[in-house]
Amino acid sequence: MAQPDFDELAETFDFLEDWEDRYRHVIEMGRALEPMDAALKVPANKVEGCASQVWVFPRIEGEGAGARFDFLGDSDAMIVRGLIAVLHCLYAGRPVSEVPKVDAVGELARLGLDEHLSSQRSNGVRAMVARLRTEAQAYLDRAHA
Repeated sequence: MAQPDFDELAETFDFLEDWEDRYRHVIEMGRALEPMDAALKVPANKVEGCASQVWVFPRIEGEGAGARFDFLGDSDAMIVRGLIAVLHCLYAGRPVSEVPKVDAVGELARLGLDEHLSSQRSNGVRAMVARLRTEAQAYLDRAHA
């Protein structure tokens, strides 16, 4: 159920042999992330459970069964911005109904992130994943109400 962008990222990580190169790549991905308007950096969009400041704002494209998930995200920490970009590769463009079903832990393990992130960063990634799932589920609940 992986996204093509995420599969490509996994291939890039396989090519980058040491973790320092992978770490730099994640940071570069964060630098290339679409900017998030400061007006969206409000408490309602803040992700709780992250050591850094993190905001996510869902953007659903389309309606009904054809609705696709996307989101904007930002952080005050460069590595976390990169992790947001990694999650963007994993989730953006998926049907909204698939988002809550994605095995994010398994997919991220393909990158070796689980082995190289501090426990605080790992907890933050789990909090971001939980928030993205919650946002997708809330959309689905509203659509079926």
